[in-house]
Amino acid sequence: MSETLIRYKDVCIHQQGLEILNDVNLELDKGEFVYLIGKVGSGKTSLLKTVYGELEIHSGEAEVLGYNLNTIKQKHIPDLRRRLGIVFQDFQLLTDRTVHANLEFVLRATGWKDKREIEFRIEEVLEQVGMANKGYKMPNELSGGEQQRIVIARAILNKPELILADEPTGNLDVETGRKIVELLRSISESGSAVMMTTHNLNLLNEYPGKVYSFENKRITCETPEQEYASTEQPDEEETGQSLE
Repeated sequence: MSETLIRYKDVCIHQQGLEILNDVNLELDKGEFVYLIGKVGSGKTSLLKTVYGELEIHSGEAEVLGYNLNTIKQKHIPDLRRRLGIVFQDFQLLTDRTVHANLEFVLRATGWKDKREIEFRIEEVLEQVGMANKGYKMPNELSGGEQQRIVIARAILNKPELILADEPTGNLDVETGRKIVELLRSISESGSAVMMTTHNLNLLNEYPGKVYSFENKRITCETPEQEYASTEQPDEEETGQSLE
């Protein structure tokens, strides 16, 4: 049975006194790969901000990873964010330190103390994103695609249940963008759900997933459930064999 990580019902989102989205209804389950598409200013980033607690829900019902966003206290928002991974378009790496130091900073800030465990986890995520042996590099010594891989490595350090990716291919060339989406897809197949905003509609055909379209302050699920189900891998119970 699917585990629902995000559930929004009749949600209205305001920013600086203006209505950005209304009547938002969406769900995201464990391991799902979801695209958010729409014009600039249609509310995609605002929706993501509500998910990680930067923007409050104006009305409706919203739940993320078991937290009720209508009643969540400010002191609990860091706990919610520790269970999320966030991938920004503009990287937001610390430019005064190496890749390894960037990742170590995040681990120590989220409670890791054992040096050996920290070293092992950093090596593990760099290997996972295809950046092994690049820990000594400074961010400005990396290409845009390499920097985005490091950002993804940073996002998965604490094995999040959910990854939010805001235009992760926006500043990259087409081929590099494809490789980033392939990486995010592989992460979703390992269990983390991914919610990704994009303007590149070609990706939707190349790497199918559930699609939510943003227009006129509304969100519409563009992917018929039956069609989406056909793109998912069968589970062990259905096949009778392990997928590992």
